[in-house]
Amino acid sequence: MPLDPYFAPISPWSAGLGCHCPRCGRGPLFKGFLDLAPSCTACGLDYGFADSGDGPAVFVILFGGFVVVALAFWVEAAFEPPLWVHAMLWIPAILVVTLGLLRPFKGVMVALQYRNKAAEGRLDSHTP
Repeated sequence: MPLDPYFAPISPWSAGLGCHCPRCGRGPLFKGFLDLAPSCTACGLDYGFADSGDGPAVFVILFGGFVVVALAFWVEAAFEPPLWVHAMLWIPAILVVTLGLLRPFKGVMVALQYRNKAAEGRLDSHTP
């Protein structure tokens, strides 16, 4: 199958949240839970450019922590349950929220890197 020389622009949000290739939107982005595939199986894009670092984890912690802590405060103020009820509610909730959002957020970061042609910083040495 020959590769198309032109790919229509794909939204980095839809490609990232769907965990698809940021160039064609069809191939899978991941080969495991958080491991990037070496390249797209549909268009052949090499994912070697992608380095999301700790960005997705930071956003997930901030977002998930805000949601779960706000709900925990509301439950405490409204119902005043014992501490074991809080533990039974919020430990699974934080695991589900953080693990559920980590992969799509990493996909969005990789797709945004592709869209913005982000690369590792380099210093140009112009010696006279």
